[in-house]
Amino acid sequence: MATETAVEAPARERAEPVLTVRDLSVNFYVDGEWFPAAVDVSYDVRPGEVLAIVGESGSGKTQSSMSLIGLLPPNGRAYGSAMLDGRELLGMSPGRLRHVRGKEVAVIFQEPMTALNPVYTVGFQIVETLRTHFPMGPKEAKARAIELLTMVEIPEPERRFDSYPHQLSGGQRQRAMIAQALACDPRLLIADEPTTALDVTVQAEILQLMRDLRTRIDSGIVLITHDMGVVADLADSILVMKDGRVVEQGTAEQIFSNPQHPYTRSLLAAVPHLGASRPATAVVTEPDREPAPAPADERPVVLDAQGMVIEYPGRGRTPGFRAVDGVDLTLHQGEVVGLVGESGSGKTTIGRAVVGLLPVSAGTLRVAGVDMVGASRKTLAPLRRQVGIVFQDPGSSLNPRLPIGESIGEPMMLHTGIKGAELSRRVEELLDQVHLPRAMRNRYPHELSGGQRQRVGIARALSLEPKLLVADEPTSALDVSVQARVLELFQELQREHGFACLFISHDLAVVEILSSRVAVMHQGKLVEHGATEQVVHAPQHAYTQRLLAAVPVPDPVEQRSRREARAALLAEAAHEQDAIEQAALARAAAARLDGIGEDRVPPNAL
Repeated sequence: MATETAVEAPARERAEPVLTVRDLSVNFYVDGEWFPAAVDVSYDVRPGEVLAIVGESGSGKTQSSMSLIGLLPPNGRAYGSAMLDGRELLGMSPGRLRHVRGKEVAVIFQEPMTALNPVYTVGFQIVETLRTHFPMGPKEAKARAIELLTMVEIPEPERRFDSYPHQLSGGQRQRAMIAQALACDPRLLIADEPTTALDVTVQAEILQLMRDLRTRIDSGIVLITHDMGVVADLADSILVMKDGRVVEQGTAEQIFSNPQHPYTRSLLAAVPHLGASRPATAVVTEPDREPAPAPADERPVVLDAQGMVIEYPGRGRTPGFRAVDGVDLTLHQGEVVGLVGESGSGKTTIGRAVVGLLPVSAGTLRVAGVDMVGASRKTLAPLRRQVGIVFQDPGSSLNPRLPIGESIGEPMMLHTGIKGAELSRRVEELLDQVHLPRAMRNRYPHELSGGQRQRVGIARALSLEPKLLVADEPTSALDVSVQARVLELFQELQREHGFACLFISHDLAVVEILSSRVAVMHQGKLVEHGATEQVVHAPQHAYTQRLLAAVPVPDPVEQRSRREARAALLAEAAHEQDAIEQAALARAAAARLDGIGEDRVPPNAL
């Protein structure tokens, strides 16, 4: 890979740019005044080059890119110059832009579930794109759509052609959107946070796919992201934006190894780096040895699960599904345990069962002394005071009709009956604890940023001072700098309140920072469980090794070697799987031959 890159880089630098942007500015008209979102942005993108535009929310990275193809809201305007192969995009008529969008410039949006039309199959939407821009019949367009679904490695592409978006997993929906974006072999691909909501293994597959496609179709790619690990994995050059302005730009190696601007340095410093919290003198068990037994924890047990099974019942012809199968897990007072795994591994299902939102089918589960198996609503009522939950998306979990002060105070009013001045005092104390101004208590959720909403969610969850807090992906959609502040706040509150926490996440770097123990889920089973240092640096199970190898790190050199190591692990796993399948086929063939031999022996031959 390194040799290939070294050969291709000079040729790419000599090529004429696909996109040339000069002095691009974007403004929005709000309450009778124009506010700048991007100011004097300039850059070039060449064929086969990946330009990463990075920065916090509100830095102008998305709006400056959407302005290139006329996708600004009605109150937005763009001026300056954006040349696509010598043609000016800014000011182009809507009719001509419709021919450019999809055919010459394609976009991979952040959330495919909202970008794909829910009432049409993914195959229909790809065919629609093809027939809009090319004179081809339905049969030819369908064949091309299946070819594209095969190219992005969707399993069973002929069957998935007729699937609706909700019938696909998050990774499959993202692949379908990439297939649609690539349908017309665009000259420029704009990827807006293409991996934000994906777990690390699916993210690694999508990044590998984009890396392969870059060389296959030789398009320029503008990658908009706040994930510096993804930037290190994929980008050739980087543009750093802050408050609508470009503060630094250069090659990936220059930016990561020698950042010049203070903001770039602070941005890189805020990125959780897998392995960065490892003590210099730590002694770790080798992967081929059994880990040393952990000393007994004398603290009270807050959560105890033994052989826990959680099933989703079947409906009609759809059989029941066992989401969690025989899990043993213990959590002590004041302890943080990280629960990690891919999407569909059962980790969120466990979190929901712990707070009483899902029933336990078999085994045992005790939370704060309450037996959750077969528990009635009356039995669970006292538990609500002792268990809190922080959801992944605070924007959808907070009531949009209530000011945040009322949202924080509601659990206290319902469970303790306090009202008036006392309730107001407690709400203000909680706002102080999560570092939000007291004046914000009268604001509504939509008036707050993502990080501020997440702080409100944490304050609400802690309002009753629970013994156990379940945090379900609380930082996955936040910018790295906002995420760093929320994680610092979380650690501070955990030390202050001493609650036990089940921290559910697909970000292993975050789990390493917060957790004393890590439990790894795979296909409903707990495949590895131990001290964080042991699991992160000397994983015993092959799946844990592959999961850790998929985590991108904010260092292009280290990330390249990690990518090669992961490829070797996957090749080894594939080889083992082939050997297992070949052995099974051989046993089946031998069994058939034995059966044929028995059939041919006459009954009286003995």
